[in-house]
Amino acid sequence: MQLSIAEIVPRFPAFRVAVVVAEGLTLSGARPPALDAVIEEREAACRRRWQGMELSTIPGIAAWREAYKGFGIRKTSYRSAVERLVKRVLAGERLPVVNTLVDLYNAVSLAHVFCCGADDLDKVAPPLAFRFSRPGDSFVDMGAEAAEDPPKEGEVVYADSRHVLCRRWNWRQDARTGIEPRTTRAVVTMQANGWGDLDAAVGDLVALVIAHAGGRCRVTVADAAKPTVSL
Repeated sequence: MQLSIAEIVPRFPAFRVAVVVAEGLTLSGARPPALDAVIEEREAACRRRWQGMELSTIPGIAAWREAYKGFGIRKTSYRSAVERLVKRVLAGERLPVVNTLVDLYNAVSLAHVFCCGADDLDKVAPPLAFRFSRPGDSFVDMGAEAAEDPPKEGEVVYADSRHVLCRRWNWRQDARTGIEPRTTRAVVTMQANGWGDLDAAVGDLVALVIAHAGGRCRVTVADAAKPTVSL
């Protein structure tokens, strides 16, 4: 299975994506106390670090705002996944309880201010790519009661061979390949755009998967120097 960023790196040369294939997962729809304690501490650390700052001045968020402008997104209603997480926590809310894998990658995203996402490996159709949208692209919005909502022309998307997995780069995921408690294999992406320690974030993610989801992981990184990788 391959993943490519070759189509977008000429315009976005700072983009790097770590791809973590996690197998042998044991997931739950409830949040175990041990994982909840990790997440609660990370929420508190986020507030200590960023409280009182404008979101636009937080480096990881600023990097994605700039990237979104690069394909024509300027509205504040369309913000990266990590910006929405940070905003939620700074407002005093907790990270949502979804399932073990989603909860722990949200914790990593919050701590390192990177965008993360995951799809069930048994539901995707390789190859995978971060690319520009194409006529006929299909997307079913996970966050809008499974409504069909195809991407706009020129939008950066994450896709497999059948349909778009995530619109506006890392804004909203497709409903058809989402992680569920019964998922045993997943492909997780951790996305950087010119800021932050991607290796540290990946190490954090892998450790949490092993500790809380019982999985084993393999990792590869695509960047401008190596835009197509085998998973």
